[in-house]
Amino acid sequence: MAETSLNVLVIGGGGREHALAWALAKSERVGKVYVAPGNGGTSGGKIENVAIGHSASDFAKLVEFAQTQSVGLVVPGPEQPLVDGISDAFKKVGIPTFGPSARAARIEGSKAFSKDFMKKHGIPTAAYGNFTDYNEACEFVKNATFDVVIKASGLAAGKGVLMPTTKEEALEALKSVMVDREFGDAGSEVVVEELLVGQEISVLAVSDGYTVASFPAAQDHKRAYDGDAGPNTGGMGAYAPAPVAT
Repeated sequence: MAETSLNVLVIGGGGREHALAWALAKSERVGKVYVAPGNGGTSGGKIENVAIGHSASDFAKLVEFAQTQSVGLVVPGPEQPLVDGISDAFKKVGIPTFGPSARAARIEGSKAFSKDFMKKHGIPTAAYGNFTDYNEACEFVKNATFDVVIKASGLAAGKGVLMPTTKEEALEALKSVMVDREFGDAGSEVVVEELLVGQEISVLAVSDGYTVASFPAAQDHKRAYDGDAGPNTGGMGAYAPAPVAT
């Protein structure tokens, strides 16, 4: 182990955090990996679960724990704590956090905001409309000259996208999201977007404000069943680099 070891706090309790903790623990530069709250598969070896949640009301406890355990890096996994400002909470006490500020995380936390942001800055994106009024959204769907996708604007654990195949299904999807609140408050605003057909890849990049480093292209498979069938899930699996990217 390196002479100066780094204690890391991973925030979250899912498979993503399991993978992050496992990878971090492999580094000789890392002394201890804490996962809050973690899950049944995360604890062991250099990794220790911590019985603290990650809602906004838990931030003070997480900061206190990190200070007590001399944590030198915090890695939040879920989107919601980032939107709630967890990076800002640790920044206030001088603990580096691998994650965007609440202001920057709004791009992930609100699909409507991100679509307007892309349009404003000339970033190519599918045709769309943002709606908080159910009847206006229905009129947009009825008059659309393209097939549509219905998206809950807020965070819905990766499940807030519905892909109807007819206008009737699209209208039913709007009712499910905006009236029946299938995704809770995440559906108080919806994005009705043009359906784009083809292979999808994700390319993530990180920046310190001066330089940019890109990760390999990844492909996430969200449909529940084989053959890209069934409802969307939080993710059935992903791999990188994606062969479709050239």
